[in-house]
Amino acid sequence: MHDLRPVGYVIGLLCAVFGATMAVPLAVDFAAGDGHWRAFLQSAVLTSAIGGLIALACANGVGDRISLQQTFLLATGVWVALPLFGALPFMFGATAARPVDAVFESMSGLTTTGATVFTGLEHLPRGLLLWRSMLQWFGGIGIIVVAMVFLPELRVGGMQIFRSEAFDTGGKVLPRAAEIASRIGVIYLALTVANALAYAAVGMNGFDAINHALTTMSTGGFATSDASFAPYQGAPEYLASVFMVIASLPFVRYVQIVAGAARPLLRDTQVRAFLWTIAALVSVITAYRVLANGDHWEHAFREALFNVISVITGTGFASVDYQLWGPFPVMMFFFVGLIGGCAGSTTCSVKIFRYQLLIASIKVQIRRIHSPHGQFAPRYEGRVVSDEVMSSVMSFFGVFVVSLGLIAVALSMTGLDFVTSISGAATAIANVGPGLGDTIGPAGNFAAINDTAKWILSAAMLLGRLELLIVFVLFMPRFWRA
Repeated sequence: MHDLRPVGYVIGLLCAVFGATMAVPLAVDFAAGDGHWRAFLQSAVLTSAIGGLIALACANGVGDRISLQQTFLLATGVWVALPLFGALPFMFGATAARPVDAVFESMSGLTTTGATVFTGLEHLPRGLLLWRSMLQWFGGIGIIVVAMVFLPELRVGGMQIFRSEAFDTGGKVLPRAAEIASRIGVIYLALTVANALAYAAVGMNGFDAINHALTTMSTGGFATSDASFAPYQGAPEYLASVFMVIASLPFVRYVQIVAGAARPLLRDTQVRAFLWTIAALVSVITAYRVLANGDHWEHAFREALFNVISVITGTGFASVDYQLWGPFPVMMFFFVGLIGGCAGSTTCSVKIFRYQLLIASIKVQIRRIHSPHGQFAPRYEGRVVSDEVMSSVMSFFGVFVVSLGLIAVALSMTGLDFVTSISGAATAIANVGPGLGDTIGPAGNFAAINDTAKWILSAAMLLGRLELLIVFVLFMPRFWRA
């Protein structure tokens, strides 16, 4: 029997701290004279009390190390517990949300998906809007730590290829995972502050600048208006595009830059592939809009740039309803959302490095067919990729496609139409945000879908954020017997 006390201790401690962070939106509502601050007070007390009690009850089981099974359970348990407690302000507060809606919104926030069930955002208390943004910001830094500390060691989805470089900062190996996590946290905070100041400089009011900075750097996409990013045309779109890209690059490279080594970022093959992919997609859509629709080139370029970056990074901001551009851009946006950014960033979906490894594997197979007696091996950044890594990557692709299909079928069984089912499944498992169609498209939200579908999508968001395999392995009896 596995000892669950170390897992319970960490989860309880995180919940207690999580409850304490509710003091920030509480103070905002209190200062504004809004009675909604009581909802945050109740939620904070309940969350911190329960978390503290769990941590105290499990404190006597904490040791120097935790087992592999405990690590997998901890990673999943955190992303289950925090959204449940994060939903409390939505249920107790001005929205008086039902549990299914509150959990959906909280899960969408912490997984940085950005899908919402709320309408009339402009009329919600400021503290509640700030809480939505904070959820995404916490989820963004959380997934960076998971990607750089946990996933390489757990050998999930090919992430073990980054195991050594995660702790290599310009020739100095960091002795503890906590040190690199703290350095990434400082950089993440600094970039968020810079983003907020930049937004304010181009015309956003202070409150909106802070909220959008929190959800831009986390590539989350929650906004303070039902119109998403549409109220901020022009310079804010260019600025948001820059910071979304910054948030989509490996944060360990920023740690290396601070340590005095900028070359690794410039030489990173996944960074270059990601930037070239954005350039190609933006060029194609811009040309299509200019030639097919007769749009002005700057207008077409700006909207293509912003919305392509928003979708490929999984941020989910929308400055326009791009479904009106025609069937070709809509189809492109569907597949763009399945690409994702770089490993070790706040982005989600498949990630660009896995496509690079897939292409490398295909090239090797073609060469083997052409020269059966030759010795070929896939390479990544000049290094031979081991069979273990390739197997992990191929397993991830297989599980991703099968999961996408099963979730889409499950959604269709609840009564959703084909477009809503397939795009809803894709946007949830890839943590993108808006789907396609009149209901959940960039001009809509998820309020109108049925409760069963919302629960399915909430589970899909969790699966996608934790790279699928971390969750699925918990349901294998053989894993627990190992």
